[in-house]
Amino acid sequence: MLQITSPDQLPEDFADTAVAIGKFDGVHLGHQQLFHELVELSEEAGLAATVFTFDRHPRTLFDPAGAPRSIIGPIQKAALLEGAGIDLVLTASFDKALASLSPEEFVAKYLVPLRARVVMVGEGFRFGSGGKGTIDDLRRIGQSQGFSAREVRNVNLGASKISSTRIRALLDEGEVAEAAILLGRNHETTGVVEHGRKLGRTIGFPTANISRAAEGYLPADGVYAGYLLANGVRYPAAHSVGTNDSVAEVPRLLESHVIGRDDLDLYDQIVTCEYVAKVRGWAKFDSLEALVEQIGKDVAVAASLLGE
Repeated sequence: MLQITSPDQLPEDFADTAVAIGKFDGVHLGHQQLFHELVELSEEAGLAATVFTFDRHPRTLFDPAGAPRSIIGPIQKAALLEGAGIDLVLTASFDKALASLSPEEFVAKYLVPLRARVVMVGEGFRFGSGGKGTIDDLRRIGQSQGFSAREVRNVNLGASKISSTRIRALLDEGEVAEAAILLGRNHETTGVVEHGRKLGRTIGFPTANISRAAEGYLPADGVYAGYLLANGVRYPAAHSVGTNDSVAEVPRLLESHVIGRDDLDLYDQIVTCEYVAKVRGWAKFDSLEALVEQIGKDVAVAASLLGE
């Protein structure tokens, strides 16, 4: 899969394209349906399945405090897109220049140089300055620029559409099992294992402390049953998401205990924490003894939920 940040980086001998446009945060089942149709059409028409996406949520530019945090990071996103059969990804920087483009200017700057022959968007898609452009505008402009435009309907679960907003709300409640249904996979956090206070090792439950620069939205504070993936091995684990009062600037931490193992050295390695089910919400304890007792119970529940 080729990854670029500007149309002028497209090789001259690259195939004409079928392009899906969107932020695609989470790459959930709705997005996957669009990608399935994109890849299928591309294969039939001899086009390169292409995703045009952004490096940040558009609200980051206009309302930084209110902009939602990403469900997945850029490396996770690239892996998921490649797994979906995408040939080319253009990740544009969503800045004032891009935001100010009219629908016609957006097409001229991005879709024409990509040699788009088909453009696919989700239901309700808007583009151009102020979100003035609609699917009808895209079809109208496409008639003169050599491409057709298609709108892919939302995918619903129950009475509501599958959306990144809905998934984010579930993760904020710690409902990782329900979020997995909408994502079509277990949610994950991937990062480097750092040296921590090593308290877990002294009480019999060593943990891998995941870097605060990790990719993948942290669910609500609490304990989760899941897996830790390292060196190609998928270990059953209990993950703890919580607050470290001594680190004021980034207080929320992810720690993972591999169930039944105290001999793993994962420092400085990139690992993935996969969330399967919620064990309990976050709690503070009056003593170290009470904490150790609860951790033992949490690990036992996690092991049971995982069938260990």
